[in-house]
Amino acid sequence: MKFIPDTENPFIFYTFWIFAGLCLLQTLYTILFFGRLAYHKQRQASSSLPPVSVVIAARNESDNLFENLPKILGQRYPQFEVVVVNHQSLDDTKHLLSALQREYKNLVVMEIGRSKHMMASKKLPLTLGIKKAQYEHLILTDADCSPASDLWLQRMVEQFNDQKQIVLGFGPYKETKGLLNKIIRFDAIMIAVHYFSMALNRLPYMGVGRNIAYTKTVFNSVSGFKSHYSVASGDDDLFVQDAARKRNYAIQLSPESFMFSDAKETWEMWKMQKARHYTTAPHYRVFKKALLGIYPLTLLMLLICFVILMLQPEWRIHAGAGFGLVFLLKWWLMGRCFSRLRGKGFVALLPFLDLLYVVCLPFFYYSTQQKRTSSWK
Repeated sequence: MKFIPDTENPFIFYTFWIFAGLCLLQTLYTILFFGRLAYHKQRQASSSLPPVSVVIAARNESDNLFENLPKILGQRYPQFEVVVVNHQSLDDTKHLLSALQREYKNLVVMEIGRSKHMMASKKLPLTLGIKKAQYEHLILTDADCSPASDLWLQRMVEQFNDQKQIVLGFGPYKETKGLLNKIIRFDAIMIAVHYFSMALNRLPYMGVGRNIAYTKTVFNSVSGFKSHYSVASGDDDLFVQDAARKRNYAIQLSPESFMFSDAKETWEMWKMQKARHYTTAPHYRVFKKALLGIYPLTLLMLLICFVILMLQPEWRIHAGAGFGLVFLLKWWLMGRCFSRLRGKGFVALLPFLDLLYVVCLPFFYYSTQQKRTSSWK
């Protein structure tokens, strides 16, 4: 068998070489990015556990605060406070927080009164909560989030040191029955695999607002959220792009550090959530956009070339061999990444899910364009 079969069709000939180039790009990307995360050794924990302020912005979250806030206030940590900013709530949040303050002396409550002139943006209460916080080290999370363990706070803070002033954590969704829940959990893990991998390659571009830590010094050094204050989202990704530089950041992969939240229960609610997150995309730097687009674009093109070559009998072995090698490499390295993020249930079908994800993502992205909203809650 010739390495390159004879063909009189230049389209097929060039398709093969494009296919070969795409296989190479996917292989390099998988090894350099996913491979590094798959075998990443967690940085040695700092022995210092400085006082820390947990900041939570809440709006109409009385039920979630009732369930989750005691788990945060009950963390095993030497010295910390929890600052909850009640932002124009219309429910019983104020009364609930008042009752909890009588039980927990480290709970600090800040009330923002209702005003028709004030935009319901998350960045305002977060900024006020950070200014209110008495400690230098901050951890931000949401009212609907529940820590994986009573060591969540310690695991996040122990990644701080004199050089590391930002810590990127993971915020998975709780597992329930149903296809939508599986899709949302897969999407969250896939996003985390990408932002952790990029951070390890000195290209940090985001964290998740429900589990991120940084110092007041870093926050003030970029004037907080000033550069993107008018954008509905971005308190996590756009802030990280402003503030993360010169290796001043670390990641935390310990399962004890995860911060769980409930996944949306309807397709419409999830689309609205994703639409709000997508509002930050136009504000990414061109280089970051290009780098983030390489993986899905080349994988989609690889799939198209593979299908074309498989329709040509003389090219099937070449197409199958190239595609199979990329497939197996991803199964190995991405599978390890998913396992580290407690996504073992997806590993068996991971390469197929990855392909399906890349194929569906553009359609989902453009379908949410009409759903964009500037409202927080």
